[in-house]
Amino acid sequence: MNAPSSRNFPDLLRWLLAALMLWAAVSKLADITEFLGSIYAYQLPLPRSLLQTVAVVLPWVELLCGLLLLAGFWRQTALLIVTGLMVIFVFATGQAWARGIDISCGCFNLEMFGIQARLPGLAHFLESVSFAFFRNLVLANLAGFLLLRETHSSTAAQAIPD
Repeated sequence: MNAPSSRNFPDLLRWLLAALMLWAAVSKLADITEFLGSIYAYQLPLPRSLLQTVAVVLPWVELLCGLLLLAGFWRQTALLIVTGLMVIFVFATGQAWARGIDISCGCFNLEMFGIQARLPGLAHFLESVSFAFFRNLVLANLAGFLLLRETHSSTAAQAIPD
């Protein structure tokens, strides 16, 4: 079996990011009320009506971006939105962690893998705000890398004369 070429590696990363966005979206859409409770737990100094709107809209944005990344349509736009979301998530989780708020990030549902029942300590760590901060930092960089690569390749394609 051949090793994947370096040309396919960005596609693999894009599909991984798409899968994570889809998982996050479906986890939130499965229980919007629980997700809203997770948002409130961050104790952000924002109006409740804005947080409620975020709880309803964010999962759909994540779902759309995940589908676009998976299908390879509007990649730059989807990557720009995902990068922006991840940067916002870095700030949200970072402020909660810095303030010592011990909450579940509300990002992914781990129940589907049975982790919470079999390994509650691991599940608590994976849902912790400190882990979410570093995970979001990595994902923001990954999305930013893919966005820069996508922007560079589309710019180079436009520079080729007909």
